[in-house]
Amino acid sequence: METKRAAVYPLAMTAVLAALMAAAAPFSVAIGPVPLSLCTLVIYLAGYLLGGRRAALATLAYILLGAVGMPVFSGFSAGLGVLAGPTGGYVVGYLPLAALSGLAASRFPRSRALQLLGMAGGTAVLYALGTAWYCFQSGAALAPALAACVLPFLPGDLLKMLAVTAVGPVLRERLVRAGIDPER
Repeated sequence: METKRAAVYPLAMTAVLAALMAAAAPFSVAIGPVPLSLCTLVIYLAGYLLGGRRAALATLAYILLGAVGMPVFSGFSAGLGVLAGPTGGYVVGYLPLAALSGLAASRFPRSRALQLLGMAGGTAVLYALGTAWYCFQSGAALAPALAACVLPFLPGDLLKMLAVTAVGPVLRERLVRAGIDPER
């Protein structure tokens, strides 16, 4: 029974977390050109519950759902046009965010500071990809793009990271004690 549960967990949780991303992202608040959603919170948590590789796979599944027309992006938008549009780089940036957050959760199970640093690094890559793509697509200069697309999100993303850093290790430890290793 334990092996069956351990074998089913990664697949089921990958699907569940992709579904959570799809449920969290459409409900967004527009604050400038980039909307605010809880999708990053789910991605941070996915790193703890799935590890880096599977968190990235769950995120890829979410992105593919949106790319093929499911209204799972912010504001219930969908399609390749969203990914090719000015904010598409932020959506694609979710992939390294998931991978780096999960890698930090896996590699440093006892150090919340290093886990937080991994999430911050993933968020920095997300911001870099998204802002570069935004500048390319909109023709905006870097300083105004950072002011509109990054600075307003820093406090909220920091709060999300701190919340997940408080809860994520506890959930991960309980899964391991229950015989379900997120990395298998």
